[in-house]
Amino acid sequence: MKRAILLVLMIFCFTLLYAGENEEGTTMGKELKVGDKAPDWTLQDKTGKDISLKDFVGKKIVVLYFYPKDYSPGCTAEACSFRDAYEVFKQKGAEVIGISDDDGKSHEGFATQHKLPFILLSDPSGKTADSYGIGKMFFILRDRVTFVIDAQGIIRHIFNNQFEATKHISEALKAIEELKL
Repeated sequence: MKRAILLVLMIFCFTLLYAGENEEGTTMGKELKVGDKAPDWTLQDKTGKDISLKDFVGKKIVVLYFYPKDYSPGCTAEACSFRDAYEVFKQKGAEVIGISDDDGKSHEGFATQHKLPFILLSDPSGKTADSYGIGKMFFILRDRVTFVIDAQGIIRHIFNNQFEATKHISEALKAIEELKL
C-alpha cells in the first residue's frame, strides 16, 4: 500500500513538473505562439469524413482542443462542458473541434454516449498534435491544450492545463470575447 501511495505521489510530482505551468496555470504552446498562423490539417471525423482547418478559415472562429483520451474522467468532463456551452460558442461564431489519438469508432461511441454536438477528429499518427507542439504526459497520453484560432487562421489564444479540464471552456469563451472587442 505504501509503495502504491509513493508511486502515485511520484507520478503527480513528475506531472506537475512536466506540465510546466506558470502561476496562472497556463503556458504557451511548445512550438506555436499567439499570433502564429495555425497549421492546416485534414483529419477524419467519427464517420470517416475528411475535415480540414481550411474548411473554417474565412468563415468561423475555431476552438481547437487536443485531449488525451475518450472516456477518461477529465476528458469526459471537458467534452461535456464544451457540450453544455456549445450553443454559446455557436452564437459567438465559433466552431468547437476536439482532437485525440482515438479512432473514429471510439469517437462515435463517446459522442453518442455524451450527446456531443461538435466535431471530434482522429489523429492516430499524432502528426497534427505534433505540428501544434502537443506533448505527451509520461510519453503516453497527449497533453490537454486548447487553441482559439480566428477566422483568418491566426492563433489568438493558447491554454495548456492538464488538470483543470473544464477551465478550457471559460478560457476559450474569454478569448473569443476579447476577439470581438
